Amino acid sequence: MFYSKDFIETAEGLIFAVVGQGTEYGKVLCFLRYVKDNPGWKKVTTDLANAFLKQYHPDYLHYSPNLDAHLHAVAIERIVKHHQPKQRLQQIMQTNRQDAIERDLFQLCDLLQQYGLDLAQIGITGSILVGVQKQSSDIDLVCYGRAVFHQCRAITRELIEEGQLQELDDNDWQQSYHRRSCDLSFADYVWHERRKTNKAVINGRKFDLSCSHALCENNDPVRSEVTSYQKCGAIKLKCRVIDDTHGFDYPAEFKIDHEQFDTIVSFTATYTGQAVKGETVEVSGIVEQTPQGVKRIVVGSSREAHGEYIKVIRV
Repeated sequence: MFYSKDFIETAEGLIFAVVGQGTEYGKVLCFLRYVKDNPGWKKVTTDLANAFLKQYHPDYLHYSPNLDAHLHAVAIERIVKHHQPKQRLQQIMQTNRQDAIERDLFQLCDLLQQYGLDLAQIGITGSILVGVQKQSSDIDLVCYGRAVFHQCRAITRELIEEGQLQELDDNDWQQSYHRRSCDLSFADYVWHERRKTNKAVINGRKFDLSCSHALCENNDPVRSEVTSYQKCGAIKLKCRVIDDTHGFDYPAEFKIDHEQFDTIVSFTATYTGQAVKGETVEVSGIVEQTPQGVKRIVVGSSREAHGEYIKVIRV
């Protein structure tokens, strides 16, 4: 089974980040992240990834009718290596740590475990997953199941209060903000992010927590049904959030009190966990509709999500 936050590698020397659970027409939905560049790997931006595949491997370019979106996809038989976050983390925890980043990761996980977290339910994604980390790399932890994710957030908060972990400083927030390139002011971005408690610092290195809802508490797959959507144009409105249960999922989902739309869905990590039940938000996104007429608002209809955002209206 393939889950978001996994990576897959092909014989051509390409590494893709998986962006959806399961497969679509025998292909794994993903996005190109690294290209073999002897003797190492080169990380590519969204624009470079699209241009590279268009020129050299157009068969990996994919239109998803279910998402009504253009992204990348790899047929299962063309995958030569499946990089899985849980397995990679266990490998690092059980063997000699090769560099400062892996040692920081070990120390972080050791702390989390001391405070009751089951390390079998988390993994490491990003550059460390595929062994291409640099000295400046962040640590990207993925938690499998909402209960595990929220437990990890609570432990992180406690460790910060005790001084064993640190909050991001102004420079960290500036770097995070510019990397996101979102349509919020810097002040609004930081206000929303601080309260999520899914980022902190260990030994001067930033780490992030994300949630994979691939498994729920009884280990059964959740929300695995496939629904097709068609884009219907842009919209901006204000509405009240009435359910944030899936707010940290991928994609994030917020049920809203609105006569036309049932939910706001975000495919960009910037707006994961952005609002909580009872808050009023301003949302700018794209309207999508099912063949049955159910409408939702999507933020992150493209990877950059220019002009799209979710912002809590603060009194």
